[in-house]
Amino acid sequence: MSAPGNSKVSGDTVRDDFNAISTVIHYTKAAHDLGLWKSELVLIREYFPDKEAHLLEAGCGAGRVAVGLWQHGYRRITAFDFAAELVDQAVSLAEERQATGLTFLQADATQPLLPLLYFPDPSPQEQDPGRLAPFDGVLFMFNGLMQIPGRENRRRALRNLQGVSRPGAPLLFTTHDRDDPKEAKEWAKEAERWARGEQNPRLLEFGDRYFTDDTGNTFMHLPDRREILEDLAATGWTPVHDRMRDELASETPRVRNFSDNCRFWVARRG
Repeated sequence: MSAPGNSKVSGDTVRDDFNAISTVIHYTKAAHDLGLWKSELVLIREYFPDKEAHLLEAGCGAGRVAVGLWQHGYRRITAFDFAAELVDQAVSLAEERQATGLTFLQADATQPLLPLLYFPDPSPQEQDPGRLAPFDGVLFMFNGLMQIPGRENRRRALRNLQGVSRPGAPLLFTTHDRDDPKEAKEWAKEAERWARGEQNPRLLEFGDRYFTDDTGNTFMHLPDRREILEDLAATGWTPVHDRMRDELASETPRVRNFSDNCRFWVARRG
């Protein structure tokens, strides 16, 4: 368990928070009620057109995206999350929706993924049951990457995902946007707090937030554009697309109530 008080937010902190009952209920309800967002579908259809592609979803939570993909005809999906309680909920959702063939695993994106996430390529040309096939595409949805504390840890996750993907494989992920002009004044005040050493002592880096609401505790890093571009370049990914959610689609009120506007990024493995 993570330590209380003013200890720095860590991966253990975030794992404990995601395993908390209030958070599990929140994400499980969303998985059952929301399905794939309109904005997600726009980019999935554009960058993941092959429904036979071997896809990996990182940070799958309670199964909203993985089961949603299955309902739209995708059949070769492996999904993982580091919160065991959420993985259990994802398995239950898949069983309830009769989404057969999905693979859900407990794993940490910042740890080596190779031994957990490769599985044999079923193509007729490859009959060797021991052959391990890289993924044709990767998804890390609903700001999951930004809920990893520490920039080097986020880069480690990007490197690990790169390492289990085919050359040219697309990566789709989202971030909240520190460049949002609506929040410029608040971030200016936060910068002043950091300059004086008066920031929340639990935070690791400028751009971090750690807060509590009725869904539980939440850690989130809000990057600026330069940070994301640098991180992609440093980890073997080439950016090809980024747009705000409200530029992609007009979401339902239920989706807007569940999540603020966010930026979608698409990159390709080098």
